[in-house]
Amino acid sequence: MTAKFNIRSAKPDDVVTIFGLIKALAEYEQLSRQVTGDVHSLKDHLFGTPSYAEAIVAELGDLVVGFALFFPNYSTFLTKPGIYLEDLFVLPEYRRRGIGKAMLTYLGKLALERNVGRLEWSVLDWNQSAIDFYQKMGASVLPDWRICRVTGDDLSNLATKDRLKN
Repeated sequence: MTAKFNIRSAKPDDVVTIFGLIKALAEYEQLSRQVTGDVHSLKDHLFGTPSYAEAIVAELGDLVVGFALFFPNYSTFLTKPGIYLEDLFVLPEYRRRGIGKAMLTYLGKLALERNVGRLEWSVLDWNQSAIDFYQKMGASVLPDWRICRVTGDDLSNLATKDRLKN
């Protein structure tokens, strides 16, 4: 028999564990070198004033085995707020137990409670198992959209470009 799990809002005491799961996610996605943040910043951004994001965790007994981190966005076409799911991750040894489905369902209910226009996220193109899972859950994978991102030195350069020059 599979042990029962619980999905709940994250608490400040969960931050160290969530950050560990973020590092595990980065390792899974072969992006460990991109994790440059720290526990203190994560705690401040989740629970400080203002807060910039929210998180939920999946517990199996006293063990946190998964998390989802999300924040508000906005749809100009719908003229409604939305929820952007930044990360959803379950430790590999706890997958295929319905935990990811339960976290996504939790976020769907939260989206309805908040009367948002959409719940959206990105998925890596090589992660076919995640794509299949999301499609099975009712998500559309949008083939015509690409993520644009500016970070680090490129962000600094963008912010200091002379507006009068082309």
